[in-house]
Amino acid sequence: MSGDRIISWHASPSRPRFTPPPGAVDAHCHVFGPMARFPFSAKAKYLPQDAGAERLFALRDHLGFARNVIVQASCHGTDNAATLDAIAQSQGRARGVAVVDPAIPEHELESLHEGGIRGIRFNFLKRLVDDAPKDKFLEVARRLPAGWHVVIYFEADILEDLRPFMDAIEVPLVIDHMGRPDVRQGPDGADMKAFRRLLDSRPDVWFKATCPDRLDPAGDPWNDFADAVAPLVADYPARALWGTDWPHPNMQDAIPDDGHLVDMIARIAPTQALQHRLLVANPMQLYWPEQLAGHEGAQA
Repeated sequence: MSGDRIISWHASPSRPRFTPPPGAVDAHCHVFGPMARFPFSAKAKYLPQDAGAERLFALRDHLGFARNVIVQASCHGTDNAATLDAIAQSQGRARGVAVVDPAIPEHELESLHEGGIRGIRFNFLKRLVDDAPKDKFLEVARRLPAGWHVVIYFEADILEDLRPFMDAIEVPLVIDHMGRPDVRQGPDGADMKAFRRLLDSRPDVWFKATCPDRLDPAGDPWNDFADAVAPLVADYPARALWGTDWPHPNMQDAIPDDGHLVDMIARIAPTQALQHRLLVANPMQLYWPEQLAGHEGAQA
């Protein structure tokens, strides 16, 4: 890790035209530091500017959301202190996904649960991590606290190679950014067809319909993303999640306007029923199941 600290978040995002439903959850975001309290990993592939809980929660309110799911960023390695600190500051309005050493003892997993963690993440992007030991990942996946899930981040070209690994995981799976399909192929392209085969293979695979800024090289307003992803959300409404991906790691050369990202929701989930599923019912089921009854309604 070397070089200047990078900024990948928009300094003054617009206020979205789309109004999220009450109780909406930003189900994929991160915190960076602050570095003075939470140093970055010596193995980190990037060195970001501080983007801590205060800024995250200010954005949450600005965009019209009620809750956050904070996903441990690779720059912090397996030290989840920054994520846990942000959850602790949220007054119950955030939960999280950790990155752990596969040898983590049970009592530390229980401590993470008490701190608001509800899943662990396995990252297979070679540009972000040096090692992704499948056998050790499987071992820790068998020891998770009740109700947890596994989040997997990979690129579309290795999906088929990962299928046996994913099939061996016995807890629910959440796929970050739909496995990064090439959205230029459209909704019936090879990448989307392969991803649909994964979804059809078991009923407990969820996905995040996220990151048009990463997946659509044509840029804002990300029309190829909208065209490719809307049918996926329509066909698998009970398994779709959404999030900003703030503060947009490694997107310093194409920083998205978070207000525009929120406006994408209405394009991939055009009905109130789909929006409620995507933003309230589905993330509540995964992260606040004990509170879900209070958020169910006619729209769900």
